[in-house]
Amino acid sequence: MLNDILSPIPDHIVQSASELHPGALGKRLHLHLEVEGIPDLENIRIALVGIQEDRGSKFNRGSAEGPDAIRPYLYQLFFGHWGFEAADLGNIYRGETLEDSVAAVRIVVEELRRSDVIPVLIGGSQDLTYAAYRAYDKLEQTVNLVSIDNRFDLGQHQETFNSGNYLSHIVLNKPYNLFNYSNLGYQTYFIPPEEIDLMERMHFETHRIGKLRADMSEVEPVVRDADLVSFDIGAIRQGDSPACNHVSPNGFSGEEACIISRYSGLSDKVSCFGIFEFNPSQDIHGMSAHLMAQMIWYFIEGVQQRRGDYPFASKKEYTKFTVLIDEGDLELIFYKSPLSERWWIEVPIQQAQHMRHALIPCNAKDYELALDGHIPDRWWKAQQKSV
Repeated sequence: MLNDILSPIPDHIVQSASELHPGALGKRLHLHLEVEGIPDLENIRIALVGIQEDRGSKFNRGSAEGPDAIRPYLYQLFFGHWGFEAADLGNIYRGETLEDSVAAVRIVVEELRRSDVIPVLIGGSQDLTYAAYRAYDKLEQTVNLVSIDNRFDLGQHQETFNSGNYLSHIVLNKPYNLFNYSNLGYQTYFIPPEEIDLMERMHFETHRIGKLRADMSEVEPVVRDADLVSFDIGAIRQGDSPACNHVSPNGFSGEEACIISRYSGLSDKVSCFGIFEFNPSQDIHGMSAHLMAQMIWYFIEGVQQRRGDYPFASKKEYTKFTVLIDEGDLELIFYKSPLSERWWIEVPIQQAQHMRHALIPCNAKDYELALDGHIPDRWWKAQQKSV
């Protein structure tokens, strides 16, 4: 089925890669070529997939050309000390309609997950996050979505589906698979106050850009709990990445974008990672293309460093800490991995479909706050969603 959906990597990019160092990604990746076809996925851990679709873009037409502008920069980077194989499967054919492209993305992500391959999606406009999310429908599990974006993209659900309202389609369209949504990097002046209030009422997590930049380690437990990570490059400040029509002078630095990408790869739970809204027509000297390539490299590097923590390890293997709050009326149970020294907190969940969220990531700071009698915000929100 993938042969009908994916186009080979363009010849001129393949030819340029042939002149690279033997250790470069362009030489080490298993490539989808015109003659050889799609590489065998049996031993592939990560697969790059370009999405040449921007008809759902609200302000950033031109992002469909992004994948092939990133590849030359990505291919020049060196294959790390990675104990697995990776592939570049080319680009998803542009559908006759936007709906056709959405369906194609869903099928590709679904097929790759069925083969236990982690898709790295290179957009394209960010509304395609909805297509990746719908790929989890047949897995019969609820999904945690993390979006790195300076806006929430809730928009108006009754309007035509686009990159400015795709989140409302995720929240409101059946089947209802979303357990949690987290935003990293929103900028308050871009958000209607009623949307911030709505996020609070829905017990979703929102993290303002200034708060995160003061301590980037706060990103780690959020993405550790994600199944799907969607990165809008408009969240990166204009001076570091100009190639987006809705970019802002403020935002994450290029280095911080790579930190987030690495944290996403480190998460044992993340099974799909996407970078969207890169518009080559707005790039300057390849700055954004080069940064996107490095972000992808850092994601792959993070996957290499995964420790097999929860949900793949049993909590019986972890050190358990019990904290009593409100004179013993509330018991909070923390777990610490002796392997990675990462922390989790247990949430009392009864519904079978939510059991995989019974342990939510946190950090040592949350444990210390609990010792002082404070209930961690992430625990409270997760507990409210499970009621």
